[in-house]
Amino acid sequence: MSTVISVENVSKAYRLGLIGGGTLHEDLTRWWARVRGRPDPFLKIGQKDHGNRDGETVWALRDVSFEVKQGEVLGIIGRNGAGKSTLLKILSQVTAPTTGQIKVKGRIASLLEVGTGFHPELTGRENIFLNGAILGMTKREIERKLDEIIAFAEVERYIDTPVKRYSSGMYVRLAFAVAAHLDPEILIVDEVLAVGDAAFQKKCLGKMGDVARGGRTVLFVSHNMAAVSALCSRGLVLDAGHVTLDASTDEAIRHYTDLRSELTVIALDQRLDRSGDGRIRFTAAWVEDANGNRAHTVASGQDICIAASYRAHGDAVRGSLVIAFGLKGPLGERISDLRADVAGFSWAQPPRAGEVRCRIPRLPLQPGRYAFNAYAKINGCLADWVQDAGTLDVEAGDFFGTGRLPSRHTGALLIDQEWTLRSGAASAVCSNDSVRKASLT
Repeated sequence: MSTVISVENVSKAYRLGLIGGGTLHEDLTRWWARVRGRPDPFLKIGQKDHGNRDGETVWALRDVSFEVKQGEVLGIIGRNGAGKSTLLKILSQVTAPTTGQIKVKGRIASLLEVGTGFHPELTGRENIFLNGAILGMTKREIERKLDEIIAFAEVERYIDTPVKRYSSGMYVRLAFAVAAHLDPEILIVDEVLAVGDAAFQKKCLGKMGDVARGGRTVLFVSHNMAAVSALCSRGLVLDAGHVTLDASTDEAIRHYTDLRSELTVIALDQRLDRSGDGRIRFTAAWVEDANGNRAHTVASGQDICIAASYRAHGDAVRGSLVIAFGLKGPLGERISDLRADVAGFSWAQPPRAGEVRCRIPRLPLQPGRYAFNAYAKINGCLADWVQDAGTLDVEAGDFFGTGRLPSRHTGALLIDQEWTLRSGAASAVCSNDSVRKASLT
């Protein structure tokens, strides 16, 4: 297979802070004052001159190199701020690299954010033709695909309405339909599919699979490891602007999971990537074994506790407090939400600082590395939500008490079972709580 994308030592730098003073006259005057060692002549009374108006230089990408073959589906994964979107913008020629070069062979269709390239005043139909023209398609080619695009996007009723009146879901459906149906040699898709509902996401993944099987190249960025695993044949892991691994999809996901788990080493009270009004804050999260000891590794079938400590501010916890832990699988997929209120637990006047524990009898998880989010509500309002607050390494255990370890290929969950075999009026029952031998009479 021929190489369609070649990236050689690409780096991208951005300057932070205020760049420019608004007019050429002001910039020149400020520059001349700096040269003479004078203060900024345009400062207001009492305002300080911070001097460096050029800002700090931040490298979003540093010496990134890789190649993509025709028909390959490459998953680009990494934590927030790793440089994924910057790399896609460079490949899409939205921005230029600071150093290095890229070589692209073929027509690129990019979907970097909702409604990329759409004009809000134009109708959906007009934007289809506009995007097609940008991609180099002829009017006849676009007309041939028009009905298919509209049907896929499910916006037939609103296709002649200006897209500024579309909901975010309608916007992204039409934008993806245009990008995927206009026969690009290379399709670049960023994490825009998170806007759509589950049914639309499934349809989009199916369409990208069709595109790949048609011999075209796909670059896919997502935090959904299940989607990356199902769709991609190869994975590229970015961290802090560097390529840390270029390998098979399974290896890339394992490496990314290890990087993600390192984030949980940071004390939760120092984490800034959280949501909520801040009336209480989680300060730590951990896992305990059946003896109440903190554990990094547990076995399937063991009794465990997921625990977290919190601290409130002032009279913040006046009212009903609800805590939840959201379990995520090795690929980042949602396993279960452990919610105190659903299980019948809430606290009307909790202490200003405390620890909360959720006991899980006979842990029903297969071996693997899991993560959990921590979530708190006061009187129904979100107070704190921390993603990947802690990790849970599960090893194989004798969940069913048979002396045999369950196969890893039976799914993510281990479910307690009772089996019955009937023959006429006789029956044989096999239960996890009884001896697992029975005879027919």
